[in-house]
Amino acid sequence: MFLENTVNHTEQFGWIEVICGSMFSGKTEELIRRLKRAQFAKQKVEIFKPAMDVRYDEDKVVSHDANEIRSTPVPASGNIRILANDVEVVGIDEAQFFDDEIVAVCNDLANRGIRVIVAGLDMDFKGNPFGPMPALMATAEYVTKVHAVCTRTGNLAHYSHRTAAGNELVLLGETQEYEPLSRAAYYKIMREKAVREKDEK
Repeated sequence: MFLENTVNHTEQFGWIEVICGSMFSGKTEELIRRLKRAQFAKQKVEIFKPAMDVRYDEDKVVSHDANEIRSTPVPASGNIRILANDVEVVGIDEAQFFDDEIVAVCNDLANRGIRVIVAGLDMDFKGNPFGPMPALMATAEYVTKVHAVCTRTGNLAHYSHRTAAGNELVLLGETQEYEPLSRAAYYKIMREKAVREKDEK
């Protein structure tokens, strides 16, 4: 697991930690755990999430198993740069929903000496890298990839398969709309879907 960066106390720069994985892999749970540790250590912490994410609560970051922490919803990543004043740690949930400026925002905060902890989906429901997440993972000092358990095989899952209809990239959902799948289970479903679509033509 992650160890706090405590080797050189004279270095004034912060750093970026990225927690990524599929739906139901415990990303938000791990984000909340790290932020609560920082709060317990009496560090000044500020947490942000996309304003569009109102699944559990408008003002809190909430994990699937109901662990929660107070947050500030923002419509765009540029707001984080303005609001993150006089803090030591910044947490950002659901980073894949932010615009591409989130990468520059996180790096600016880290360059100001702030520890930045970011959680988000690394792939969309089509199995493609999701939004700004690849660039965040590339520029971060620490990347933690967490896994769910495949609902069909019991193996480690890192695909978020959408069970609901629709082809739009962003669909906020829960277990009714998504299921975590292993590579084998995901591609079996994709092959079957491709065959069905071919037959329908």
